[in-house]
Amino acid sequence: MSTQRLETRGLALGYGGAVFARGIDLSVQPAEIVAILGPSGSGKSTLLGTIAGVVPAMAGRILVDGVDVTDLAIHRRRIGLIFQEALLFGHLSVLDNVAYGLRRHGAPRDEARDRGRELLAWVGLAGYESRRVGELSGGQAQRVALARALAPQPAVLLLDEPFSALDLDLRQRLASDVAQMLRDQGVAALHVTHDPGEAAAVADRVVSLADLSS
Repeated sequence: MSTQRLETRGLALGYGGAVFARGIDLSVQPAEIVAILGPSGSGKSTLLGTIAGVVPAMAGRILVDGVDVTDLAIHRRRIGLIFQEALLFGHLSVLDNVAYGLRRHGAPRDEARDRGRELLAWVGLAGYESRRVGELSGGQAQRVALARALAPQPAVLLLDEPFSALDLDLRQRLASDVAQMLRDQGVAALHVTHDPGEAAAVADRVVSLADLSS
């Protein structure tokens, strides 16, 4: 079995048949955080969307723990994704937001909610289970989004500038906290950012999207 948690081999990115980046070879080990740097519009979000299965790969392969997931449905890839906005479900409580992914995977309600409580405590939000998401601060909402993404126990987590809407102090503290949490869980992560300081602070390795493609 591969020792890499995530691999891309000759991956090509694009839309509507037009390729704008090709030959992307990338590997991430368990518990490793790799930051992807690049200016706005360079394709960083498209890279994450392609790995997650939201955007079709134009060419190449995507492997998770040595298994080719390129043609698998999104929910079968064992990949979580967090966006710049938390995108929580406003009609659900904080706890039910976290349990949502597990319920979609067929977990019994009580089991999903128990896992949700554990994760909320882990991200520092014990006692917030019954809150409405509209009552949360930006940092709290992103912690809930993290807990929700981790609930189905993904092998890989993709973070698409999840802290950029927060003020500088909170962004630095939350980014550091999340990085430690991912390492504790053994989750491999790709963290997209345009901020070199944030990349250096949270990542084990920093790469430029331009350097990845041929």
